[in-house]
Amino acid sequence: MTNSLVTPLTKRYGESIDTYFSGSPLNRVSFLRDNYAFLSDALTNRTTRFLPMQKLEPSIFPDSGLLNTLVYDDVKEAIGNPFEKSEPEAVSAWDSSKEYPLLVFLGIDESKSDGVTHANYSGRAYFALDVTVPADSTTAYATALANVVNKVEATGAPFTPVRTHYVLNYPEAAIYAQARSYMDWNLRNPFCAGCGNRTMSINGGGKRVCPPTDRGVAKGPCPTRGVVTNIAFPRSDPTIIVAVVNSAGDRLLLGRNKRFPAGFYSCLAGFCEPGESIEESVRREVWEESGIKLGKVAIYASQPWPYPASLMIGAIAEALPDGESIHLEHDPELGDAQWFPFSVVRDALTVAEKKSNILDISGEPTEAPIKVPPSKAIAHNLMRAVVFENAHLPKI
Repeated sequence: MTNSLVTPLTKRYGESIDTYFSGSPLNRVSFLRDNYAFLSDALTNRTTRFLPMQKLEPSIFPDSGLLNTLVYDDVKEAIGNPFEKSEPEAVSAWDSSKEYPLLVFLGIDESKSDGVTHANYSGRAYFALDVTVPADSTTAYATALANVVNKVEATGAPFTPVRTHYVLNYPEAAIYAQARSYMDWNLRNPFCAGCGNRTMSINGGGKRVCPPTDRGVAKGPCPTRGVVTNIAFPRSDPTIIVAVVNSAGDRLLLGRNKRFPAGFYSCLAGFCEPGESIEESVRREVWEESGIKLGKVAIYASQPWPYPASLMIGAIAEALPDGESIHLEHDPELGDAQWFPFSVVRDALTVAEKKSNILDISGEPTEAPIKVPPSKAIAHNLMRAVVFENAHLPKI
C-alpha cells in the first residue's frame, strides 16, 4: 500500500509505503496508560471492543477475514475491573499467589464517536485479552476464561494462525500485530530478570514491574526498582531484510533457508547487532550468509513482524562488481543462494500474487520456476520494487 500524496520528499524518495502489519487505525494514547481512571472508563464502556486471543492467535471470521471482538459483558466474569484502583495502589496490593487476566490496552479508534472520552481524546477503545485456559486448571478464573472461549467459538470465528494465513485486511492486521507483540512479551516475562520474583503487568499491559511488596510483605532489593530499565518495557528487535541487485542491474540475489523446501527463495535477512548501523548490518549479514560484498545500501521500507517482536527494515543494495561470487561457507544458515534473472523473479511474484493470503512452503510444484513469499510479506515488496518498479535505478 502506498500513500500517493505528492510532496518534495516523495518527489525525492518516492511514495511512502504502508506494509502489512503497519498502518493501525488506533491512536495508542500511550501517555494515558498509567491513568487508571481513564482505563477503567475505557474498559467498561459499552462500545469498547476486546480482541480475544488464544495461544497468541486471534479469532477471525473465515468469510470476511475480519477480527472477532467481544464487549465488556462477554468478558466481565473473567477480568472484573483491574483498573478500579490507581496504579500505585494496585502495585501495593500485589499478591503473587493470585491469577490475573492478561489484558493489553491497544488504543482508541477516533473515527468512532460513540466511545470513551478523556480530555481532548475520544474514540472506541480496544483491548486484547488472553483467553488461553491454563492447562489442568480448575480455578474459578480458568472456568471464567473457558466461558469466554465458548462464547468465541459460538460466533463461528475460529482462532486462526495469521503467520501462514494472511486473511486480515491491512488495518486489522496492524491491530493484531500490536496485540500479539505486547501479549507475547508479557507472557515471556513472568519473572524479574533482576531478582527472580514474579512481575506484575501495569500501564495497561505496556510495562511490567517487580513490586516492592507481596501480600503486604516487603521483598528484598531489586536492581530494576527506581531506575529506567529495558527489563520493564516491551522490546523491538531490529532486523534487516534486503533485495540485493548485481552490478549489471539485471539479477537479484535470493536465498533458500535450510528450513524451507527446495524451490522456495526469499530475500536475505538477519538481526542487527549492537554497535552497528543498519547499513553495516545489511553488508555483514549478506556477506556472512552468501559471501556477496555490497556497496551502496538504501533503506526502502519497514514492517513490524510480531513473531515475536521484530521490526523488519527493508533495504535495496548493490553488489560490488568484484564481490558477486556466491559461497556459503561462512554462516551455514542457507541451503542455497542464487542470482536470478529479473524475468524469473517477475514470474514468481506474479504467481504468488494469485494466492496472496497463503505462505506456500508446501514443496508442491508451481507455475513459476521458483516460489517466493506472498504479496503481504516485505520480502515480496522488496523484490517487486526492484524487478517491476526499478527502485534500484535513479529517479528521472
